[in-house]
Amino acid sequence: MLEISPLFSDGAVLCRGKEIRIFGRAEEDARIHCELLGEQEGILAWGDGRVRGGSFLILLPPQEARTGCRLVITDGKTIFHARDIAIGEVFLAGGQSNMEMALQNAGGGQEAVAEHANPWVRYFRTPKFGCFTVEREKAWRDARWQAVEPGQAGDMSAAAYFFAMGLQKELDVPVGIVECCLGGTSVTCWMDENWLERTGEGARYLREYRERTAGITPEASLEAEQRFQREAEAWNGKVEAFLTAHPEAGRAEAETAAGPFAWNPPEGPASSWRPGGLYDTMVAPLTPLTLTGILFYQGEEDAGRMEAYDVLLMSLIDRWRSAFREKNLPFLFVQLPMWREPGPGDGKNWPALRLRQAEVRDRMRNTDMVCLLDQGEEDNIHPVNKRVVGERLLQLALNLIWHRGGAASPRVTGRKTEPGMLTLMADQPLTTSDGREPALLEVAEEGGDFVPARAMIEGSLLHLTAPGVAYPTRARYAWTDYGKVNLFGGGGLPLEPFWI
Repeated sequence: MLEISPLFSDGAVLCRGKEIRIFGRAEEDARIHCELLGEQEGILAWGDGRVRGGSFLILLPPQEARTGCRLVITDGKTIFHARDIAIGEVFLAGGQSNMEMALQNAGGGQEAVAEHANPWVRYFRTPKFGCFTVEREKAWRDARWQAVEPGQAGDMSAAAYFFAMGLQKELDVPVGIVECCLGGTSVTCWMDENWLERTGEGARYLREYRERTAGITPEASLEAEQRFQREAEAWNGKVEAFLTAHPEAGRAEAETAAGPFAWNPPEGPASSWRPGGLYDTMVAPLTPLTLTGILFYQGEEDAGRMEAYDVLLMSLIDRWRSAFREKNLPFLFVQLPMWREPGPGDGKNWPALRLRQAEVRDRMRNTDMVCLLDQGEEDNIHPVNKRVVGERLLQLALNLIWHRGGAASPRVTGRKTEPGMLTLMADQPLTTSDGREPALLEVAEEGGDFVPARAMIEGSLLHLTAPGVAYPTRARYAWTDYGKVNLFGGGGLPLEPFWI
């Protein structure tokens, strides 16, 4: 019994410049031999491993970028062959629905699917299951790499697609994307239970979930899960059919036409949305794959409970870095854009979570964050312009990993207070995109309420004043779930939101 992870099937992309980790399952104590062969050069690398606990891991030395390779793996009884292997950059794309959104549903996606042809960009979709079932095992065995070809790759993550296509053009090497995402998931879904217990907030999520689901049997939970998935697939089918029949329509219009669908996934031990579940079924099977870095777009599901989101996201980064065996693995993530939750008022949950996302970037090494404050759709939690997400993730990667020194979103780094005025210092010159006065700025005195502020730009300085505020000491920017911003840096990127 020799089972190689489908991550190493035909068309796989292996990570260049780092040790290559090959893994799978076989009979206990069997000796596994692996060879990586070039198109013309013969054996590029080889390694041996011994099966322990039913699994094996073979380490191959770092390789340069190339295509046309082969993998040959044997346990002495069975020989496994994988062809058309490429070596280049490999990124894991994780998170919830805005990372999951398929290219065919994104702005410009249908045109891209019809025309694109880049065999050096490939992707692997991790099967989406909340528990281990016969169906999950079959889907995992059948999972394969897919190249970007005309008429293909419509189901690829749109954000990851635009990132990968840009990166491949920029570096001129193969690029592989391993998708590991599912809509509606909390950050706690993507860490195992033992790891969640390490933080107070993670432990609370687990405890409260267990209390809510006490008495639900695995059988009943699985039945409810499968019923919900069928209903969701039927509703999504209506949405896609409407978009096909009305290509000029937007996603929000299509969802309205499909009729109401209550986002209320069942809870229980088989749920895809339970704390700790998806780590076991989706993340762990990918480890310890060698990665260039991680792309992550998540947070919407946790906006109603954002107080300790920074602690949970930092914990997730630590967990994934440990699992993928690189303590400073680059981790690039997306700050939530603008969106207004239906209903009266402005709950201020999204701006609070945005600040916690920024705290993670500021506190953890080798991380960076895309600012999308100028993006988003007021009535659509799934904005379709995923091109800008991918392109900004690309710019972050080029800056952080390859030290290209490109444009970055401006950030406020300091302040100076004086009677009647608060001056903020940014790390680059600012301008307004519409020639109007800067919007969404507020100031407050010590212990006082925030009020709208008027602002004058002087290079990288923002001079803030407000009637009735004699000595402003505090300022905040874009403290709203949804609003229109007009403050930008010289590179055309929006000023990050702040509370200072």
